[in-house]
Amino acid sequence: MTKGELGLYLRSVSLLRDLVPSFDKYPFNLNAIRELDRLDFHPKVTYIVGENGMGKSTLMEAIAIALGFNPEGGTINFSFSTEATHSELHEYMRPVRGVMRPRDGFFFRAESYYNLATNIDEMDREPGFGGRIIESYGGKSLHQQSHGESFFAAFLHRFGGNGLYIMDEPEAALSPLRQMAMLSRMHELVKLRSQFIIATHSPILMAYPDSYVYNLSPEGITLTTMEETEHYVIMKQFLNNKERMLRELFGEDD
Repeated sequence: MTKGELGLYLRSVSLLRDLVPSFDKYPFNLNAIRELDRLDFHPKVTYIVGENGMGKSTLMEAIAIALGFNPEGGTINFSFSTEATHSELHEYMRPVRGVMRPRDGFFFRAESYYNLATNIDEMDREPGFGGRIIESYGGKSLHQQSHGESFFAAFLHRFGGNGLYIMDEPEAALSPLRQMAMLSRMHELVKLRSQFIIATHSPILMAYPDSYVYNLSPEGITLTTMEETEHYVIMKQFLNNKERMLRELFGEDD
C-alpha cells in the first residue's frame, strides 16, 4: 500500500455546501466554514491553527461527531451528555475514510475533559462485567491527579496505537516539557499506524515534521508551515526581543 497508506483512516472531509440552509447564520457564517469545500488530511498528523474565534473547535467538533464520537469527548463508546452545545455543522460534513479501519480512536477535548473524567468515575462505580474503565487510563482516577497529569494519562495509557486521535487544544494543561513529551508519544503512536488531527496554539506541538498545517483566518483555510504561523512568529519575536516587546506592550518609550 502506498501514498501514505492511502490516507490511512481519514482522507478528507467535505462540506455539503448545496445542503447548507444559510451561510448567514452560525456556524456557517464563520469565514473558515463559509469558504470550506474539502479538507484533506495527512496520513500522520494534521494541525488546525488560528486565532480564537476562527472556528477551530467548531470544525474539530463537527469532524469528530461526523465520525461517530461523542461531542464532549472520549471513544466511540462514550455517550454521556452534560449539556448539548454542539452546532449542527456535522450534519453537513461528509468524511472520506481511508481503506484501513482504525482499531482505536479518541476525541480529546480539553474544555470538557473534566466531564469525561467524571463520567468514567460514575461508570466504574456501577456494577458490571469486565474491568474498570479507569485501568485503561493508568488505574488512577483522573480527578485524583493534577490537570496536566490527567491529560497526559490519556495520551500515555489510553492511546494504544492503530488509532485515529482527534484532539482539541491538548496543550491546555501541559507545561512546555510535557508538550515535548507529547510530541515523543505522538511519534511512537504514528509508528504504530496512528493518525492525528490536532487543533492547537502551541508551536511546540506544531513541530511534528511529517504533517499538514492548516491556518484558519478571516480569509478562509490555507495550507501553511509551522514557521509561517502567527503563533510561531509572535513567540519567536517575543523570546528574541523580550525587552523591546515589553516596552511596546506597556506603551513605554525607549
